[in-house]
Amino acid sequence: MEIRTDLYLGDCREILENLPDESVDLIFTSPPYADQRKQTYGGFHPDDYVAWFLPISFQLMRVLKPTGTFVLNIKEKVLNGERSTYVMELILEMRKQQGWLWTEEFIWHKKNCYPGKWPNRFRDSWERLIQFNKRKQFYMNQDAVMVPMGDWSRTRLKNLSETDKMRDESKVGSGFGKNISNWLQRDMAYPTNVLHLATECNNKNHSAAFPEGLPEWFIKLFTKEGDTVLDPFMGSGTTNAVAKRMKRNSIGIEIMTEYYEMVKNELKPSELYLLEQQKGYDTN
Repeated sequence: MEIRTDLYLGDCREILENLPDESVDLIFTSPPYADQRKQTYGGFHPDDYVAWFLPISFQLMRVLKPTGTFVLNIKEKVLNGERSTYVMELILEMRKQQGWLWTEEFIWHKKNCYPGKWPNRFRDSWERLIQFNKRKQFYMNQDAVMVPMGDWSRTRLKNLSETDKMRDESKVGSGFGKNISNWLQRDMAYPTNVLHLATECNNKNHSAAFPEGLPEWFIKLFTKEGDTVLDPFMGSGTTNAVAKRMKRNSIGIEIMTEYYEMVKNELKPSELYLLEQQKGYDTN
């Protein structure tokens, strides 16, 4: 199986327009956050962020397959002691204007977050990953991310009464009871929506690199070998490197020449698929 890694240099707002309709199985990306990474990407004011991102999400919906998934890694910043609302506003507008389904929200718990002290809050140790889909039926291989049952199966389950083991109704009448007997003889369980991963310590010469385990988990969950993964804000190329290792085709778009060249040298994509597009703007 030939695995392609297509790298594009330029603004994703323009380059996405040239990608075919419904050609991508998974979009996994972390765009510049509002008023952050100003030295790298110029920064966007929270009040302008939704208007800036909506044309991008419009193109992402077009290139995503009906069975595909879009995972957006993003986090609100604190401004004058208050959390910004631009992420919530973006979710609402993507749903209302473009028809995206806000299917799920995952939390990335940063196990090695930096210490610090603020007058009205504690240190940030998590970021959100928002899952969007075009329709309710999409590809999802839950078995690919199962985790060991661990001590839970040997302690809590073994002490259950026969009644508890067979209960299928909630004790308080909530209707959310579970038939625990289904899990008594199993070694593996489905994970939670909280991912415990350390940040990228050496940051790969990029101001906002995430660990390989982050895209790897979602690539396992939402794609199979030979599928195509898109990162429209490629940065240090982590998503593309992981996709290549996992035998997925990938597309990476990066506006900064420095990072584009770094990823190009590391991944060594075929010259046939290496496209450099700078249409009237400066990426230096």
